Amino acid sequence: MKILHYGLIYLFVLLQANAQEKPIKIIVEEIPNRLAFYAVNENDQAFDAKLTITGTNFRQSRATPRFTRVPATSKVHMKTIILMRGKKPSYTYDLEVNDSLSKRALRKPAKKIKISPKKQIVVYVPKSCLSCDSLINPLNDGPYKFTFHNLEEQPEIAEQLNRSLANSIVLDSLETPIVNLGGRLYTKIETYDQLIEALEKE
Repeated sequence: MKILHYGLIYLFVLLQANAQEKPIKIIVEEIPNRLAFYAVNENDQAFDAKLTITGTNFRQSRATPRFTRVPATSKVHMKTIILMRGKKPSYTYDLEVNDSLSKRALRKPAKKIKISPKKQIVVYVPKSCLSCDSLINPLNDGPYKFTFHNLEEQPEIAEQLNRSLANSIVLDSLETPIVNLGGRLYTKIETYDQLIEALEKE
C-alpha cells in the first residue's frame, strides 16, 4: 500500500506487498480531469487483480471493487478517478493479485504489450535471406521485444559479425537469419518455434 500525490503526467508505480514484488504493476495515466489506473502483466501467465483506491479530493464509482482478469502480456484498465477542480488529490491504493483464476473475475478489453524475454533477442538479416519473413513476422506479432538489423543497409554491423563468426560464413550468401540470443550467435534458426525452443534452453 502506498500514498501517491497527483502531479506527474505519467506515473509508473510498482506495487509491493510484504517486501515482495507483485506479478502485476499499476500504471497511472493522466487524462483531462481524471486519472486512469491500468494493470500491466509482463508475465507469460494470466492473473486476477483487484484494485482498491481511497483518499480525498476526487470522486470514483461506489461499486465494490472486484477481481479483474489480466491476461498474459497485457494491459487492462482497472479504474478511473475524477479529480475535483482546484484541489490536489491524495489517495491510497491496494492491489490484490491471485494466480488462481476465478470464473467470476471480470473480463475487460486487454491490450497486448511487448515484454523482455529471458535472453535478449537480436535478429540480423543477410542480403540473400529467404526464410527471414517466417521468423520476423511472428516476432512482430509475438509478445517479446527484439532488435532487428538489415545487414545490407548496415555494412558496419555486417563487418562486426564477420569477425565474430571468424569468417567461417559468407554473409552475402547466407539464406537464413543470424540470431543473437543473450550473446550467443545462431545461424540455423529459421522459424519462430525454433527461436522459442532455443530461448527456453539454459
